[in-house]
Amino acid sequence: MSTNDTPAMTDTHATETDAPIAAPETEAETEAAPDAGDVAVAVATAPAPARRPMPGNGQWFWGLGRRKSAVARVRIRPGEGKFQVNDRPFEEYFTGERDRKDIMTVLDKTSTRGMLDVFVNAHGGGFTGQAGAVILGLGRALKNYDPGLDSILRDNNFLTRDAREVERKKYGQPGARKRFQFSKR
Repeated sequence: MSTNDTPAMTDTHATETDAPIAAPETEAETEAAPDAGDVAVAVATAPAPARRPMPGNGQWFWGLGRRKSAVARVRIRPGEGKFQVNDRPFEEYFTGERDRKDIMTVLDKTSTRGMLDVFVNAHGGGFTGQAGAVILGLGRALKNYDPGLDSILRDNNFLTRDAREVERKKYGQPGARKRFQFSKR
């Protein structure tokens, strides 16, 4: 065998292009069918897009929120208004009044308080960062639940990611910006 010779492929393995193309069943499909066989094969082998669950089927609507180093994965569905964070009641997890008020503002502005069950998995950061992450995640989940709420959520900045992060400490300094005292003499 020389260096240019390659083993011949056998026809025992069927490929996607060898698969028969289904004949059109109606007259409209016959008229719309393209004449080129290559185009029909490409259309026939394309995967179908994933379908979104409709509300009321017991399906969840998801939203992911981030703030500082905190991440919150929010799930909502129509229900009686249950709100849990990390398998604990909302009021027990967020003890700060400001954090609770900011999170509930999202539901109040969209008039969905008491109509949805909200379940949150939050980790990383502190309570304030997690509260900010829950706000963004809840806003995104509500947008997936009802796209008509998009303008309300945007007007109140519930879909805007707060990009502020902690600046790193630099060497030769005690902090990110602070400097050691300088003495000229």
